[in-house]
Amino acid sequence: MKVAIVGASGAVGQEFLRVLDERNFPLDELVLFGSSRSAGRKYTFRGKEIEVKLLQHNDDFKGVDIAFTSAGAGTTKEFCETITKHGAVLIDNSSAYRMDADVPLVVPEVNAEDALNRPRNVIANPNCTTIQMVVALKAIEKLSHIKRVHVATYQAASGAGAAAMDELYEQYRQVLANEPVTVDKFAYQLAFNLIPQIDVFTDNGYTKEEMKMFNETRKIMHSDIQVSAMCVRVPALRSHSESIWVETERPVSPEEAREAFAQGEGLVLMDNPEKKEYPMPLFLAGKDPVYVGRIRKDLANENGLTFWIVGDQIKKGAALNAVQIAEYLIKVGDVK
Repeated sequence: MKVAIVGASGAVGQEFLRVLDERNFPLDELVLFGSSRSAGRKYTFRGKEIEVKLLQHNDDFKGVDIAFTSAGAGTTKEFCETITKHGAVLIDNSSAYRMDADVPLVVPEVNAEDALNRPRNVIANPNCTTIQMVVALKAIEKLSHIKRVHVATYQAASGAGAAAMDELYEQYRQVLANEPVTVDKFAYQLAFNLIPQIDVFTDNGYTKEEMKMFNETRKIMHSDIQVSAMCVRVPALRSHSESIWVETERPVSPEEAREAFAQGEGLVLMDNPEKKEYPMPLFLAGKDPVYVGRIRKDLANENGLTFWIVGDQIKKGAALNAVQIAEYLIKVGDVK
């Protein structure tokens, strides 16, 4: 098994290295690719030093079985054919092909089988906020079809990459030192603030991030589900949180929901308000599952239920989900 990582020096690329090692992923050879800025850097994987190669239009992907890409939509589109022409399965973490009809959009706990039908040998990793939400929605969908979802997200700096995390640290230091605050990766200062915009606005007043949650959820769940999202950047460092309201075809009690979440694949129930136990991003960074708490009836909707989830955006929201897709392909014998 020969595996490639494109965008190896970024936050998600580095997480790929950790996840592959943590999960003892069955690979014999690992090759790393990057831009001219990161080419030549060296990273240690399982005791071996690997140098990042410059991503080029050549035959470097010959013999590669699985390629994980996290270098942006533009890079994916430019190099897709180069990466897949010798038979590599491309599992892409960008938005490049997520909504293309001939590219499966996969969250293994929800629709793993979709990965087997990939005419272009490309599989898309969904947006981070969508991934953790649909893992939770799957548990409820088994009880009663979900008609509508309202969701407010509280997205950490990590969603904008490693440099954004560094900027948040620096902003806090600058504020406390009474220095001018550096603003580069965000529209405004994030330290001591909330920014109710992630990605650019579309014609309907929603941002692209919010529309991703609408469109991607329907594709992943093969559902007519309606999703209305409000995505907010918050000054947490890592792990996204979401407040979710669902409307089901029949009423689902909090007790039913708790049992479903407790049994749900990829979920951990953390719901004990009396003891102040509920998911919080500070304590769940670096964890694999999606954590669920604050489960209760929606007082404004007879068929409504509301709950709170937290998941690590770089891990389950990106690298881990992609690696789980690859593990599924290996398990069913779809790659060698």
